[in-house]
Amino acid sequence: MIYLDNNATTRPSAAARDAMLSALDELWHNPSSTYRAGQATKRAVELARAQIAKLINGQPKEIVFCGCGTCSIHTAMAGIVATHKHIEKPNIISTRIEHPAVRAMSMQFNERFEIETRWLPTGEGGRINPDALADLIDDNTILVSAQWANNETGVIHPVAELGKVCREKKVTFHVDGVQWVGKMPTNVGTGTPDEILPMNMDDAGQYIDLLSFSAHKFHGPKGIGALWIRRGTPFAPSSPGAQELGRRGGTENVPGILGMAAAADGAMEFLNHPTMMDEMRTHRDRFENRVLELVPTAVVNAPADPSHRVWNTSNIAFPKLEAELLLLMLSERGVCASAGSACSSGSLEPSPVLLAMGIDPKLAHGSLRFSICRDTDPGCLEEAAQTVAACVHQLSGTVPV
Repeated sequence: MIYLDNNATTRPSAAARDAMLSALDELWHNPSSTYRAGQATKRAVELARAQIAKLINGQPKEIVFCGCGTCSIHTAMAGIVATHKHIEKPNIISTRIEHPAVRAMSMQFNERFEIETRWLPTGEGGRINPDALADLIDDNTILVSAQWANNETGVIHPVAELGKVCREKKVTFHVDGVQWVGKMPTNVGTGTPDEILPMNMDDAGQYIDLLSFSAHKFHGPKGIGALWIRRGTPFAPSSPGAQELGRRGGTENVPGILGMAAAADGAMEFLNHPTMMDEMRTHRDRFENRVLELVPTAVVNAPADPSHRVWNTSNIAFPKLEAELLLLMLSERGVCASAGSACSSGSLEPSPVLLAMGIDPKLAHGSLRFSICRDTDPGCLEEAAQTVAACVHQLSGTVPV
C-alpha cells in the first residue's frame, strides 16, 4: 500500500506507541487522585504538557488538552463567544475555506445565538486576503477565526498580517493550526528564552490568542488534541470542571497525552533539521510534476508562489472525472488519497473549499488531495504517479501518448 493521505491522519510513531503502552500498563491511575500512584500519573501528565508546550514555544499552563482538533476548535470558539454575552448584535469573522469544524460552529452560533458570521475573501490560489479584515471588524466583532494551513490544498495563510490587524483592533484571534503544528515551525513566543529553538524564529505566532492543534497530524494518537490560550485572553469554559485549571472538565486521556508528548518530541527533531523538510518538499514537487507529465490535462490547485504552500500537500484536478470513482480505483491498486477533508468524505458534491477558492466546478469535481509525511518513502512516489496516470487514462478512455 502507498499511503498518501497524511493530512487525514499519520501513522503513530514508535515512540508515541511506547508512551501510550507505558500509560496503559503503569500509569493507569486517575491523575486527580491524591494517593501516590495517582500523583505519579499527574506528574507524567504535567511533564507531557511541558513537552507539548515546547513544540510551539509556549508555557505549559497555557495548554488545555482536548479530544481532538475539532474539539479544540469548538472549545476555543465557544469559550470566546461565552465571554461576550453583553454585546447585543455580535459578529465573528472567518472564511469559507475553513475546516468543517469552524464552518459548522459558525452556523450553530448563528442559529442558536443570532451571531452573524462575516466572511473574509480569498485571493489568488485560495489565500486569505488580509487587506479586507480591517473593514470587516467593528465594535461588535468578538472573534476572528482563520486557519494557518488549508487542509485540502496546503495553502499557507498570512497569519501574521491577520493577527496584527486583530491586535490593533483589540479583537481575539483564533487560529486553526491543525495542519500546521508539527509540520512547520511554530513560535507563540511565551516560552522562556532557553526553550526557544533555532526553528522557532518566525513572528506570526506572536499575534495569535488561541491556537488549535491535534496529535494525529504529526504521528501521535487519535483522540487527543490541544488548545493553547495566551495568558490574559478572556475565556469561559463550555464544559466546566476541575481539570485543566477549570478550562475543560473531564478525566484526562493519559495514554493520549503521553503519546502526544512523544510525537511532539519527534516533530521537533524533524523541524530542527530544515534540510529534511526541504528534501520532502522536493519529493512532493517531483511527484506532482510527474503526474502533470503523465496527465497533461491535470491542473494543480495551488497559489503561484511556492512558499505559500505547506511542504507535504498536493491538490490536483483531473478535468471531467469524478473524484470518488478515481479514489476507488486508486484504492483497488493500493494507493490511498482523498477528495478533501476526511470530516466531509462520502459527499458526491465538489469540495466547498475548492469552490470558495474560485476553482471551476468541473475541476473541483475531479480534484484529489495527496499528502505525504516525514516518513514517506520517496521511492514509492514514482509508482504512485504512474498508478494515478493509469487510472485517469482508464476512466477518461484515453491512451497515454
